[in-house]
Amino acid sequence: MTRPKLDENISIENFQNYYWLKKELVDFCRNLGINKSGGKIDISYRIEQYLKTGEKIVHSGKEKSTSKFNWNSTKLDLKTLITDNFSCTENVRSFFKQTIGENFKFNVPFLKWLKSNNRKTLEEAIEKWKEINAHKKDNNFKTEIAPQFEYNTYIREFMSDNRNLSMKDAINCWNSKRYLSGRRKYQKEDLTNCLHKKSCD
Repeated sequence: MTRPKLDENISIENFQNYYWLKKELVDFCRNLGINKSGGKIDISYRIEQYLKTGEKIVHSGKEKSTSKFNWNSTKLDLKTLITDNFSCTENVRSFFKQTIGENFKFNVPFLKWLKSNNRKTLEEAIEKWKEINAHKKDNNFKTEIAPQFEYNTYIREFMSDNRNLSMKDAINCWNSKRYLSGRRKYQKEDLTNCLHKKSCD
């Protein structure tokens, strides 16, 4: 099935079922006068609101951050408070990996908690991550992958499952799958499908 064109006539179902580059989302908003600031989650939300209701969200609706805390370079510890300008920087990622372990990964429930728990400590954040991670071991638990993490998650899982292959192979398979409808989660058959497609081109 050919990926539909991202314009004002696209259905909400098709919009949600396909992967879109941030540039495509920004261009859509720019053309229709919708606020295009923020990350892919914020932009996608505004587009979904428009497709559902016709409402054009012009302003972000967020209060301006008052904190000047630098999440990029400030040394972090367990007592560091989450501020209203919290950002998931490499500095933050490194801190969590050092304190939790190399198995640490950001996930949507944890990100949402971080964004909505101003003034909590990073120690409390770690406990929340462990709680969420414990729930993930439940067979009935389904994790949500934010749009901006789909590419990184796919590449990481591909490389882990195909250690004899290169990053170029992983990217080629991702490019074959990202325009398909549904989830862009790595599956073992992706490699076969990708190689088959390549031989047919």
